Amino acid sequence: MNNRNYNIYFHTHTVSGIVISVVLFVIFFAGSFSFFRDDINNWERNESTAITKEIQLDYNKALKKLDKEYVLHGRNITISKPSNERRVAVYMEGTRDTLAPAKQKEGSFFYLDTQTFKTFTYEQSYSLGEFLYRLHFFAQIPYPVGYYLSGFTALFFLFAIVTGVLLHWKKIVSNFYIFRPKEKLKTLWTDAHTALGLIGLPFQFVYAVTGAFFMIKLLIVAPAVMALYKGDQSKLYKELEYNDPDYKFDNKKLSTPFNIDQLVAKTKSNWKDFEITRVFIQNYGDTNMHVLVEGEMLAHKKFTGIGKVVYRVADGKEIAKKNPVTQNNYLDVVKNVLYRIHFGDYGGYALKIVSFVLGIITCFVIISGVMIWLVARQKNNLPEKKRRFNAAVVRIYLSICLSMYPTTALAFIITKIFYPLAQNNLYLIYFGAWLILTVFFILKKNDAFTNRFCLISGSILGFLIPVTNGIVSGNWFWTSFIQNHIQVFFIDVFWIILASITLYISFTLKSKKAVS
Repeated sequence: MNNRNYNIYFHTHTVSGIVISVVLFVIFFAGSFSFFRDDINNWERNESTAITKEIQLDYNKALKKLDKEYVLHGRNITISKPSNERRVAVYMEGTRDTLAPAKQKEGSFFYLDTQTFKTFTYEQSYSLGEFLYRLHFFAQIPYPVGYYLSGFTALFFLFAIVTGVLLHWKKIVSNFYIFRPKEKLKTLWTDAHTALGLIGLPFQFVYAVTGAFFMIKLLIVAPAVMALYKGDQSKLYKELEYNDPDYKFDNKKLSTPFNIDQLVAKTKSNWKDFEITRVFIQNYGDTNMHVLVEGEMLAHKKFTGIGKVVYRVADGKEIAKKNPVTQNNYLDVVKNVLYRIHFGDYGGYALKIVSFVLGIITCFVIISGVMIWLVARQKNNLPEKKRRFNAAVVRIYLSICLSMYPTTALAFIITKIFYPLAQNNLYLIYFGAWLILTVFFILKKNDAFTNRFCLISGSILGFLIPVTNGIVSGNWFWTSFIQNHIQVFFIDVFWIILASITLYISFTLKSKKAVS
């Protein structure tokens, strides 16, 4: 590689990496915990459910209860299971009956407990798992600023990955095996950055591409809508098969009884290893009532296997049917694969744990890259004012990033003690603690202290998490294991192991000469 190309790749890699470093660290740190979002939610609520995507609900009883509260006649109702919890998501459109009271014409969204049939609004159902999941794409920042910020960060991260590979291409194998912890500081950070960056390269590339796609796809799709569909996005959604079939509302009450559970069971019996993930009821209680039952094959049987059946309730006839084994096309694969590889929901706990580890490794790669940048700019030939400025920038970076660990551990404890914690209170606690720690470390002006304090305090709080759960709920991790409450057990043991590792690291760190 000639010097000109090397300098272009080097500066592109450095500038893109430094600019997005803090934002990228937050994305990967919160995103790593997001792999266990459902487990965190169940741990917080002291609930446990079968680890399956399938909706486990007595539809007839649930709908009967909802009918008393909302009056379902003429409504379109969608029941889905977005996460592996006891609660399912229910979205009801306003009734199509023009003579109905105004209140019945209003739509409603809530979560329904599949065992108690108790309903929860989004705010009432908000939890720490949901918070961390949304933090990793900055949903707390008003839309669309947060989404675009995370999307363009992922895009710049993709540039950093590509230019980093081009920089190390000729020595990518040999440099991977080089690690010199006893050498000078820059060498240590460079070796760690290169080796760990290569280990996590496929993981980072996948998440850079899929993250950019999910967050800024609107900017990609908008020109196509304007040019190909003349601004009519409904046509695009129809071709992408995002729209459900629409049946006319007859405004006549259905006299014959119907059984939704029977239709769901009938659909499930069509194919082996098929799980029901969504039920869409159109024109509830009307003579032209239709039910769409949708699901997918188990991931280990067929990676993309989406199937559905549409029933006309009046006579029980199948109106449409899609075979998940033989009728999945290219469009289904494209829509499903990107989501699956991003969420890592097809490989059980093994894949989630590996993804978490790779996410934390990426956080270390980001930090080591920032430290390489700092050490390279602390040469004696640079003015002292400039060196102080560079050190201050990195101090702020490290304070923001490293303080996330104890803050997250503290949030687990508080959400357990004060459950249910309102959404605004969770925001106040997490962001408040994060801000206080960040300001404290910035004023302390000691990067080594920041690192050690965050590791030790995070470890201590991490050990207290299962203790808090045991005291508050009486559900100690060995009890959870015996009772087969796997999700609650997993979070307790996960924090014990994570806290043990970080505590060990904090006591084995050998202080290098601090950069002031």
